Amino acid sequence: MTKEGGHHVWRRFAVIARPYFLSEEKWKARGLLALAVLLLLGQTGFNVLLNEQTGEFTSALAARDADRFWTSIRQCVVIVVVAVPIYSFYYYVRDTLGILWRRWLTSRFLDRYLADHAYYRLNAGGAIDNPDQRISEDINSFTQQSLYFLMIALGAVIQLIAFTGVLWSISQQLVWFLVVYAVVGTVVTVVLFGRVLIGINFLQLRREADFRFGLVRIREHAEAIALHHGEAQEGEQARRSFGAAFQNYRRLLKAQFGLNTFQYAYSFLTIVLPSALIAERVISGELEVGRAVQAAGAFTAILGAVAVIVDHFEGLSRFAAGIDRLGTFSKTLAAGVRDPSDGDGGRIESAWGAHLALEHVTLQTPGRERTLISDLSVAVEPGRGLMIVGDSGGGKSSLLRAIAGLWDAGGGRIVRPGAEETMFLPQQPYMVLGNLRSQILYPECRREVADEELLQLLERVNLADLAGRFGGLDAELDWAKVLSIGEQQRLAFARVLLRRPRYVMLDEATSALDVGNEELLYRELAATSTTPVSVSHHAALLRFHEQVLELAGGGRWRLHRAADYRF
Repeated sequence: MTKEGGHHVWRRFAVIARPYFLSEEKWKARGLLALAVLLLLGQTGFNVLLNEQTGEFTSALAARDADRFWTSIRQCVVIVVVAVPIYSFYYYVRDTLGILWRRWLTSRFLDRYLADHAYYRLNAGGAIDNPDQRISEDINSFTQQSLYFLMIALGAVIQLIAFTGVLWSISQQLVWFLVVYAVVGTVVTVVLFGRVLIGINFLQLRREADFRFGLVRIREHAEAIALHHGEAQEGEQARRSFGAAFQNYRRLLKAQFGLNTFQYAYSFLTIVLPSALIAERVISGELEVGRAVQAAGAFTAILGAVAVIVDHFEGLSRFAAGIDRLGTFSKTLAAGVRDPSDGDGGRIESAWGAHLALEHVTLQTPGRERTLISDLSVAVEPGRGLMIVGDSGGGKSSLLRAIAGLWDAGGGRIVRPGAEETMFLPQQPYMVLGNLRSQILYPECRREVADEELLQLLERVNLADLAGRFGGLDAELDWAKVLSIGEQQRLAFARVLLRRPRYVMLDEATSALDVGNEELLYRELAATSTTPVSVSHHAALLRFHEQVLELAGGGRWRLHRAADYRF
């Protein structure tokens, strides 16, 4: 890893880490961090005392001095009894800070991920792979490993200061040798293995995430795959994703082999070197045996402090790769997710108004490859529903996306009521995780509505037996699996009847229903103040609309009175 690369990683780390310690939770965060550092100081103090007593009872054994030996042993026991709770409490405090930090950081990322349709744009643009994994796993790794390596670094500094005095009083030669040995080892590790390991670890995180995402897709689309007998194709795709992860891991193993070889040789030499350097002084009687043992312990402690990069480089390389992934994600969200329609060309303007109106709207695909609609002007007055018809691929669903503000490549202006006064029902309804009550209330799941009203809504959409069949409104099931598409579509209509928006956009929202149920739902809708804008090819729905917008392809369109239109 180069100096520039190290600065890059450090900058990204600071951008992600700093806000928490300046946030509304800053005093709790700083207090826990200070307590962890204080406990770390206590650990190092006990290590010094134990190292001193180890040398003491070793010298007592060599001198066959029983009183001196048992006094030292009693002091060791007292030190251990006091030290053990401090060690345990240190890990408790560190991990508590880690989980609190993760909670705050996850909430911050979720807010930015869900704001301004960032999640939708990321999915459409593909600029960031596996954002779900970055939120669920990378944030957890970041907070835990940040504290782990921070405490290792602080512990190394404290340990260096505490044991250098001990070692200097025994052998200055060992101190100078130690400095040179540690510097050489660190430089070799960083220069030879740095950039390679970080790059491979970054790629491995991505390959593993891609493989996991593929398996999740198989689970989510199990029925479609089974109906198409697509097991062979899905298996091939999963094996290809795993193969990429496997091949990259082989590269990682080869890189780690070189690092491990160097690390073990580097650490094993420390077993021999301290004793070899002071052997003459012990043999000549200048030093007691216990002092030699104490010197070896101090040497090992200091070497562990100054060689912390060498000892933990493999974990540091994975940590740096994780910082890079999370930093890229954070930077993308902070800057605003780039829409695929950004770049050359105009954009459809949005404005708030009491009524829905499209003024000289030209709609293009997000990448501006095609013009779907040219210079469209239409107003949808309250109570005068609009039905959108046309051939497949003519832009019907795309026009609803533009009205929702999801697509804006093109020109013109769309005036629409606020988000609380419009609802969108796609062909495949979204079933939220939760109980039956939540399915009806979505997206206002915390809204207080009497059970009797919810049961009446189910009856109005011809689902009167639904609550009784599954155990009541509080039953929690995987509703997307236990309900048919037709039942899901009727349940989605119950949401509209409860909320009573000014406009509802229906994208083939009754495609799975028979004529009787479809007419029932539209009659219930007509009894409210909600105006429908429907994408459909069912002639029976014409009477529930005043106008028909026919998209003829190639950007062309025609507007008809519903009473005069014939399919």
